[in-house]
Amino acid sequence: MAVLHAWRAARVTPLGELHAPPRMAAVLVRLTVQVVLVASLWSGLYAHSGPTAGLSREQAISYAVLAVLASRLRELDQYAGRDTVLQHMHFGTIVYWYLRPLPPARYHALRALGEQLYGAAWALAGYLVCLAAGVVQPPGSAAVAGVFVLSLLLGQLVLYFVMLLLDQLCFWTVQNNSAMLILIFAQNLLSGVYAPLWFFPDWFRTMSIFLPFQATLGVPLSLYVGRIQLADATAQLAIQAGWVLLLFLLTRFVWRRAARRVISQGG
Repeated sequence: MAVLHAWRAARVTPLGELHAPPRMAAVLVRLTVQVVLVASLWSGLYAHSGPTAGLSREQAISYAVLAVLASRLRELDQYAGRDTVLQHMHFGTIVYWYLRPLPPARYHALRALGEQLYGAAWALAGYLVCLAAGVVQPPGSAAVAGVFVLSLLLGQLVLYFVMLLLDQLCFWTVQNNSAMLILIFAQNLLSGVYAPLWFFPDWFRTMSIFLPFQATLGVPLSLYVGRIQLADATAQLAIQAGWVLLLFLLTRFVWRRAARRVISQGG
């Protein structure tokens, strides 16, 4: 029974996407356009220069394209499923999360897992196409590929807990739209989605060290393209794992505090 409940929770948002072919077609078109544009942009930037900030032309293009593909891991239309914390807080239905067989924290995590698995299917398909077309370089070795996958998994956990904190904010503010916009911008900028962090000034890179954002995407992609050497991977993985543990404990504490604010009136 527990497995059945877990499966139903995990498939909420992916089912919404699979039952909306126009939305899937739009995702395909947008993803294709983004890959073509970023590949063309970085090709143009390196047309008359050699390696910059420790990245060759091929490394930069691979990094940029992989960043676009990785964005598909958590870019589903959650509102279409009508199951976001924001919507439940607005309509007062968040209380049902505390009446289900699954605890709210586990339900939220399972739903996010389903979203990431669905997004990973898009990202993997795009990666294989780009790899076959020569747009993305293959990993330097099997060891690099393994470390990259592990780092990417840790990065997605960090990102999940960061986004969870934003959802939990709704228990105190009800609305989190403005905070969401700020966080998405900060995440994309400080994780290296817009450009690898090595292109930014020293003070910017130093500041990013004390924030969890680069652990979400910048570190895995840097390991893949070889900007972070395999010998330094252990330290980077340890930092990512540290962020996962810290954010897990913090969100667990906030879940407990949030439960005190949920009030059920009536029968």
